[in-house]
Amino acid sequence: MCQISIKIPDAVLYDTHMNQEEATAFAQRIVALGYYTQNNVSIGYCSQIAGMTEEDFIKYLGMNQVSIFQFDNKDEFMEELKNA
Repeated sequence: MCQISIKIPDAVLYDTHMNQEEATAFAQRIVALGYYTQNNVSIGYCSQIAGMTEEDFIKYLGMNQVSIFQFDNKDEFMEELKNA
């Protein structure tokens, strides 16, 4: 697994009232969200990046108004809803 390091000014941690552990968790979640929304990386991999379970990552997506469902048109959505 690849490890990436970023530098965050101490003033940012002070202003956001985050400690190093909280800032790390925040960065992991944001990177995972970006990979999911911009690069179509799977929920499984993104949950690993975020340090969360898949269920928790799906909830995190919802809290950020990101749907895990992707439909090309209304008819496709209605058909899927009917089969649920």
